[in-house]
Amino acid sequence: MARVIGVANQKGGVGKTTSAINLAASLAVLEFRTLLVDADPQANSTTGVGFDLHNIQQSLYDCMVNDVAARDVVLKTEIPNLDVIPSHIDLVGAEIEMINHPNRESVLKNILAPIADEYQFIIIDCSPSLGLITVNALVAADSVIVPVQTEFFALEGLGKLLNTIKIVQSRLNPELEIEGILMTMYDGRLRLCNQVVSEVRKHFDEMVFSTIIHRNTRISEAPSVGKPVILYDAQSKGSMNYLNLAKEILQKNDMTKIKQEDRILE
Repeated sequence: MARVIGVANQKGGVGKTTSAINLAASLAVLEFRTLLVDADPQANSTTGVGFDLHNIQQSLYDCMVNDVAARDVVLKTEIPNLDVIPSHIDLVGAEIEMINHPNRESVLKNILAPIADEYQFIIIDCSPSLGLITVNALVAADSVIVPVQTEFFALEGLGKLLNTIKIVQSRLNPELEIEGILMTMYDGRLRLCNQVVSEVRKHFDEMVFSTIIHRNTRISEAPSVGKPVILYDAQSKGSMNYLNLAKEILQKNDMTKIKQEDRILE
């Protein structure tokens, strides 16, 4: 059964989509069968793994509104072990169309259930809002990663997101955990970045990942060629950061043993 991880922050520009793409790609490179679900109407995760939106026939919107099976929408990426459920701008309207759905908060969970056994990880890139689609992602997820930019307003909005997570935990998904707070766009030369990291660590302690994502031009360039950074420049600092994040998540969930056992069986 797949571990489902949402990547969420209603604040835009914090490296949410970048983290979803590159974490999913890193897990796939480490030979874990991974599905990336693009639940953001901007569809940046879809283009970021190499797909042209004009060529996509069906998307997550069709699953959520037209009851199309997830299996019929899944696309294989150029990375072995990495598949994607693409998004589409139509997803903006899905919240309104689902408003009278009897189990509207659980639609995504029910979409993913039939294919969950085919993957070891499902990474959901949430939209930068706390609307119905993001609530769907949190209901479907086992845990959530919260990317936080190392800048002055880093903690702004974090309380609101953590509050939403608490509401989802109490009413809709008691099993939901916080996988971790991920510090992104870090520049070690700036005193402010170091202050923000220590402030967030002081407030949230063990909830913060040891891995920090550094500001890196290779990470910024990779989406323009439709590749995760690990394909674009495997030696770059950004690539190493996301591989380390993947390894930290594997260790945290005791999944490093699983891969070793698979190798022994082979």
